[in-house]
Parts: sequence; C-alpha cells; structure tokens
Amino acid sequence: MKRFYFVLLVLCGGAAVAQKQNLRPQVSKKALSITQQVIDWRRDLHEHPELGNLETRTAAIVAKHLKSLGIEVQTGVAKTGVVGILKGGKPGPVVALRADMDGLPVTERVDLPFASKVKTIYNGQEVGVMHACGHDSHVAILMGVAEVLASMKKDIPGTVKFIFQPAEEGVPEGEEGGAALMVKEGVLENPKVEVIFGLHINSQTPVGDLTYRPGGIMAAVNDLKITVKGKQAHGAYPWSSIDPIVISAQIVNNLQTIVSRNLNVTENPGVVTIGAINGGIRSNIIPEKVEMLGTIRNFSKEDEAMFIERVKTIATKTAEAGGATAEVKIPFSNHYPVTFNDVALTEKMLPSLQATAGADHVRLKPPVTGAEDFSFYQEKVPGLFIFLGGMPKGQDPLKAPSHHTPDFFIDESGFGLGVEALSNLALDYMNLKK
Repeated sequence: MKRFYFVLLVLCGGAAVAQKQNLRPQVSKKALSITQQVIDWRRDLHEHPELGNLETRTAAIVAKHLKSLGIEVQTGVAKTGVVGILKGGKPGPVVALRADMDGLPVTERVDLPFASKVKTIYNGQEVGVMHACGHDSHVAILMGVAEVLASMKKDIPGTVKFIFQPAEEGVPEGEEGGAALMVKEGVLENPKVEVIFGLHINSQTPVGDLTYRPGGIMAAVNDLKITVKGKQAHGAYPWSSIDPIVISAQIVNNLQTIVSRNLNVTENPGVVTIGAINGGIRSNIIPEKVEMLGTIRNFSKEDEAMFIERVKTIATKTAEAGGATAEVKIPFSNHYPVTFNDVALTEKMLPSLQATAGADHVRLKPPVTGAEDFSFYQEKVPGLFIFLGGMPKGQDPLKAPSHHTPDFFIDESGFGLGVEALSNLALDYMNLKK
C-alpha cells in the first residue's frame, strides 16, 4: 500500500511538472505571433510620450486593450494608472506584473520615423518629451503578456494582476504619484498580491540576454536641494559681496569627498551628483543666491544616513566659512528605497529565466546605481526585478547611448523574450506553489 501511494505521489508530481513545462511552448508560440504587434504598440507610444501623472493617452490605450481581452480593468489608480485582473481557470496565488508608463523631459535626437516631436514646458523651460528610458517598451511588453495569458486563462492556476504605473520618474514638487501612491491606494490588495515581478529594458545589455541580481540590484535615491545665500554686489567690486557662486563651487568639490573619503567602497557603491546650478542673470552682477539640485544613491540605510548627514554638514559649514548660509533639503521632492530582490524568490525563479532565455543568456548583474520605485512594492511583498537586453548585438556597451539621453536607442527584436520572461515567471511561480 505504501508503494502504491508513493507511485501515485510521483505520478501526480510528474503531472504537475509536465503541466508546467507544457505551458512554456504555448507561451513561446503566442509571444512569437504577437511580437510585431508589441513592436507596433511601442512605436506608437514612443511617438506620443507623456510625463508623469499625465499619461492619459497611454492609459486609455492600455485600458482598451485589457478590456478587449476580457480582463477586469480599473482606471484612475494613482491618478492615471491602470490595473487589470485576470482570474485563471484554477485556484492559486495572486501574482502581480508591473510596467511603468511615463516619459522624460528630453529632446529626442535619434533619427527614427516614430521619433517623438512632443514639446512641453518643464521647470519653466521648453523641452522635448521622450521615452528616453524605455518605459514605452515596458508598457508594450506587458500588453503582450496580458494577451498571451488571457489566451491561456483556463490553464492559469491563480490570478494575474497587471499594474500599469504612472510617474516612475517622479512627479512635480507638491504632487504624489508613482508606485508609492499605487501602494497607498491599495494596488497590492483586493485580491492580495503574493509576489510581484517586473523588468526593465537596458540599452547597454545585448538583445537576447536577461540579467538579474539577488538582494540590492538598484540603489536607494534621495534628491536634494541646496540654497546658498550670500550678498549681492557689482561684478567689478567682488570684495563688496559674499559670492554664492564661488561658495557653491567649493561645495560641489567638497561633496565629492564623501565617496572618496567617507564611504567604504569595498562594501557598497555610492554616488553624489549635482545636476543643476542656477544663480545670477548678468555677467557683471554677483547674485545674492544660488540654488543647486542633485541626487545621492546608496545601497544600505547606514550609508544613506551617513551621506545625508555629510551633505548637510559640508554644505552648511563650507557656506559658513565663506560668510554665507546654506539651506539643505534631503529629500527635496522624492525618495526611493533600495530595489531589493527577495533572495529566496530569486533563487526559486532563476530556472524559469534560464529555461526562457537559455542558461548562457542569463547573467548575474553588478549593482546598478540607478533607482526604481518598483522598490515600494518590494517593501510590501517579495519581488523580483530583472533587466532585458535592448542593445543591438555586436555593439560596444561602453559606446551604446545610455538611458535618459537624447540618443537613447532600443533594439526591438528582444521584445518577444520580454513577453516570454514575464509570462513564464508568473506561470512557473503559480505551478511551483501547487
């Protein structure tokens, strides 16, 4: 009798494995059949980018597509977000898949027939709007995943929640948005999400490759604002001034010693960058005030606290030494935690990634000092965030245009792999739970 039950258990387990393995060919076939549609969606979105909390056209396209698939749709989540709920034909866990929708205030320089010509006023200046980080790719890929999984609804052992999120790149001062607001409005509840998966296209990773990292894969970020106040004077008589421009230059230089002299670089990387300096209106007037905007990046709470304290001390004391004052705000408008891939979940899902792309095309990635508000979901539920190759094969990664630049370019031939990877992560996780 014991042998009978043992054989029955093996057969049942084998049937579950067989079922899991049988879904991948279906996913692959369907993903291949819609790859051109995914590319077409991406090109349309790329030509019509929208900034954070303004993604109304994008959201309408997403909602219309999800409804056409028979997926339950919620709109207006966290201002312009869209959530789709696909209930499978069998009981099981709730798995969330996320894509971000917003573009950036960048003027496109790539010669493409679908290049963005959109203009806007941002921080008082006219600038172009561009999908210079690949969020158009993420939306198109997740729309493809929704189509793949909806076509397999009866075989899905659980529920898939599709999260199309606005404002990953941040929102104007004084507004809420992005993943933090989605979490606040309950996107991980009703039904309650068990795990979440996401991907990011990468312009410096070869097409066909997937990269991952257990633990901290992307940095925590705090933006900062430093306001230096001195004394205005005629440029011909600098001794009558307390020059905030000279003092600001000294502050910028002194801030670089945080990484070189305060951070243990053998443990974690870190970054201090000043990205904007504004002060003065004429060549012969020393202004009263200079404003600086910047960012700090860290991979531990201890390093984050140390960086914040050192920035404040260096800025205020350097200004004081010059007879001026400095006001420091950290964070100034946004803060993202470390994007932390749950170690056990990453280990569990690695075979799924390897089966999808081939073991030779799944690589461990070093920490990335960029930041992602996907981290807010990971603070609530276990999550895995991976990178999808978007660089043409044979190109030098060091010469490939990086994200957030006018020349940012993505090879669309890897979109099918993205559709397969997210689809298989969801299905394989569900089957592993059975």
